[in-house]
Amino acid sequence: MSDVAFIDDDDLLRAANVQALMLADLTVTGYGSALAALEEIGADFPGVVVSDVRMPGIDGLELFRRLRRVDPDLPVILITGHGDIAMAVDAMREGAYDFLAKPYANDRLLTSVRHALDRRRLVLENRDLKRSVEAASEDMPLLGTTPVMARMRQMLRQIADADVDVLVEGETGSGKEVVANALHRWSRRAARPFVAVNCGALPENVIESELFGYEAGAFTGALKKRVGRIEHANGGTLFLDEIEAMSPALQVKLLRVLEAREIAPLGTNDTRRVDIRVVAASKVDLPALVRQGAFREDLYYRLHVAGVRIPALRERRADVPLLFGHFLARAAERFNRPPPELDAAVRKHLAEHDWPGNVRELVHYAERVALGLVDDLTADVGADLGAPGGLTDGTLPERVDRFEAGEIRAALEANQGDIQATVAALGIPRKTFYDKLRRHGIDQSAYRPTRQTAR
Repeated sequence: MSDVAFIDDDDLLRAANVQALMLADLTVTGYGSALAALEEIGADFPGVVVSDVRMPGIDGLELFRRLRRVDPDLPVILITGHGDIAMAVDAMREGAYDFLAKPYANDRLLTSVRHALDRRRLVLENRDLKRSVEAASEDMPLLGTTPVMARMRQMLRQIADADVDVLVEGETGSGKEVVANALHRWSRRAARPFVAVNCGALPENVIESELFGYEAGAFTGALKKRVGRIEHANGGTLFLDEIEAMSPALQVKLLRVLEAREIAPLGTNDTRRVDIRVVAASKVDLPALVRQGAFREDLYYRLHVAGVRIPALRERRADVPLLFGHFLARAAERFNRPPPELDAAVRKHLAEHDWPGNVRELVHYAERVALGLVDDLTADVGADLGAPGGLTDGTLPERVDRFEAGEIRAALEANQGDIQATVAALGIPRKTFYDKLRRHGIDQSAYRPTRQTAR
């Protein structure tokens, strides 16, 4: 396809301009009339239209208006005589990209065309991105068109209704809970509860009572009976995230639950049958922990009836634009803003960044783009790379503190000051979170959205 469609009924002028553009390494198609051009230029034309205004039959202005009906985002550059400048200005108010008054220098034409081509390229890429997101099935929580994602979705479909326990392995932010939720929704247990427990976020003296529940009077402060998470998941799915953080004593009790499918709440010797499917997740190499004696070998194999490995985002870079488009549309809707057009800087970041935080990091980046905070992000990255006050300036404890404070602020901003969501995103206990807020002097209320007064 051509980069430029050049339309002029003057054969000599058309040939001269086509040659000048071709010398600048552009692909050009010349047309002697507007009608000939209209027959070939459609909504997916990837380039720019340059047209003389004064032509017999359909003139340049009428051509522009007809092309607007075909595609309102198609850049049209009009060439005018001095007497037609006012007319060309009016056309620009209607949406024409630019106009050139005769006589004009070739450099002026080339500059306008190149800028218009950049704009057209962004428009078409954004359209492709939107179409890809819309084409993705609503029943596909793990978006991606790469072969590795297609294989993983197929595997999840195969084991979803097999009712076996599953071990999900993947880096931080790769979407382990999304996988667990998909297994639940695609199984016969979908109508029953999906109960998620982050083993790494609960203190050791709390997690046992959270999982198994307790009877009234089981310990000081146990004023009434509490149903544990395992029992609450009866008939459904129990998702245990960061299973590697579970203490050895609790690992023994969990193994008993998996083997007997029964629990004994704290404060009673009575056992209760539970019908649960367990999906456990780990962000570390569990076999290595087994070899080190830090994780029970029998529990590992009991959980690993079926194993799912989620690829890191850097392993499926081709999925980044699709995922980003989905998250950007969702963020724009959440913030009640129109989705912004993606500029070259954003696209460069999407293509070149390694995404160590995986999908979670991409979600936060999409939210920042939706809020117009990309410049702020660039500044943060600059600081990280050694700007004054950045991560390489000062003592190691000072650098660690600055990094930690920055991560907390970014998480608060991404979650609009919602404490529960921020704590979950950071993966730390609530008490630890509040201690860090005090230490770094961070006011979480400053990140909550300001309510507009009703008029």
